[in-house]
Amino acid sequence: MKNYPFTAIVGQDKMKKALILNGINPKIGGVLIQGEKGTAKSTAVRALADVLTNTSVVNLPVSATEDRVVGTLDMEHILKTGEKKLEPGILAKADKNILYVDEVNLLEDHLVDILLDTAAMGVNRIEREGVSYEHPSRFVLVGTMNPEEGALRPQLLDRFGLCIDVESEKNVEERMEVIRRRLNFEQNQEQFEKKYEQDQNQLTYQIQRAKELLPAVEINDHLLRAVADLSIELGIESHRADITVITAAQTLAAWKQRTMVQVEDIYEAAELALPHRLLQDPMKENSSYQKLTELLNQKVVDNQ
Repeated sequence: MKNYPFTAIVGQDKMKKALILNGINPKIGGVLIQGEKGTAKSTAVRALADVLTNTSVVNLPVSATEDRVVGTLDMEHILKTGEKKLEPGILAKADKNILYVDEVNLLEDHLVDILLDTAAMGVNRIEREGVSYEHPSRFVLVGTMNPEEGALRPQLLDRFGLCIDVESEKNVEERMEVIRRRLNFEQNQEQFEKKYEQDQNQLTYQIQRAKELLPAVEINDHLLRAVADLSIELGIESHRADITVITAAQTLAAWKQRTMVQVEDIYEAAELALPHRLLQDPMKENSSYQKLTELLNQKVVDNQ
């Protein structure tokens, strides 16, 4: 069965933006997508691979063992020949691809730690009985989960670069369009795919252009100070938050074909990178989440 075209997904703009940004720049640190079943989470992840060049989706089941994830060393071969031999795991297959963990909140914490460490370093390191081996493992990490089935520990939540909450469409017209497109897709997948072929090719081209431009993107000290001030004001302890906002903002600038980060890039990045790192409940009145926009705008003005 073909993947549903990424450009045919109705709404869910923040989710699509977060996935595209990680596709351009995996150094952002992956994306966690939270929401109920049936909100296009898995559909979007699988569709992303089709607009990234030479990329596939590697699934990591929640039942996976550590050896299956990181791989193992063939100790018998090592003892006989003195040569290291790796029996590859999921992290080896994930190199240069999308590593997808559905129901990541049900995965054992130590395995989530391994995934996040590997994603950050771009290297998977295996140690067995005093013998070590490492190999490249650079991937776009995407986790999806239904918060009603349990939450991730705050320490692990902070390690995901971006976090998005998705909901079903509440607008009647858009909800009708979701149904209409899905029925058309299931009725004739090839015809449906052809309808969005030009949009898909254009998106692939835009992502590739952004990748090429990204190394040239710069950010001035006024915006750096604004991000640092904002994190302090919001009570965010982790420096990772600041770095992620800046990295995502630079990626957004490249996506918009600019070589200088602007205020709007910082704001968009903060919306994706900060809410899941806040100490207060986003739904509470006068919470840090509600102050985010106001504070960011003020910090930028103060530091100009």
